[in-house]
Amino acid sequence: MLGNPLDFVAYIGEHRAQFFNLLNQHIQLTAASVVLALAAAIPLAIIASRVVPVARPMTWIAAAGQTVPSLAVLALMLPLLGIGFRPSVAALAIRASLPIFLNTYVGLRGADPAAVDAARGMGASSAQRLLFVELPLASPIIYAGIQTATVQNVGIATIAAFIGGGGLGELILQGLQMLEPSVLLAGAIPVALLAMTAEVAMRYLGRLVVPAGVQMSSN
Repeated sequence: MLGNPLDFVAYIGEHRAQFFNLLNQHIQLTAASVVLALAAAIPLAIIASRVVPVARPMTWIAAAGQTVPSLAVLALMLPLLGIGFRPSVAALAIRASLPIFLNTYVGLRGADPAAVDAARGMGASSAQRLLFVELPLASPIIYAGIQTATVQNVGIATIAAFIGGGGLGELILQGLQMLEPSVLLAGAIPVALLAMTAEVAMRYLGRLVVPAGVQMSSN
């Protein structure tokens, strides 16, 4: 017999240690994957914005990659990294890198040409123009990609449970196997709340990391 779905609160209370351990794993999966995505996607987007021959294939691959199911990406990691936390982070990093790459590329390509030309006229090198003009101008769009990737990965991280990667997906999978709504909801509802929290937190963080002048001009 199916239990009362509202019993998920009681279930969390009775299994507090397990719940917070899985919550901690879920946060680690999300944070680690986004950090790895940043380290890979932003340099690749900078290359694509400057090397015209590679821009089209790289952006096409990134756009097409967003249509690939997350479970398929996870399955591709199994022959390379096996099961557990590492392949889960790798798969999530690939998913997170796509919106970050595309937003960074679009932001850099859309940087105000007048500002870039003015910096060039003042003798700024290519690296200086990138660091002090183009990236700051593109920062609202880049940050939007990071925000999208972070919130997205909070939800996608539930698939790590399929290969023993941990996280709140373990409770969702367990609830499905047991046909027990209270266990399923003990994983699903905290994931939804975590995604909402991440959305709000990233929005406020953006006000600190994105230059104020650029924020105003982008609104």
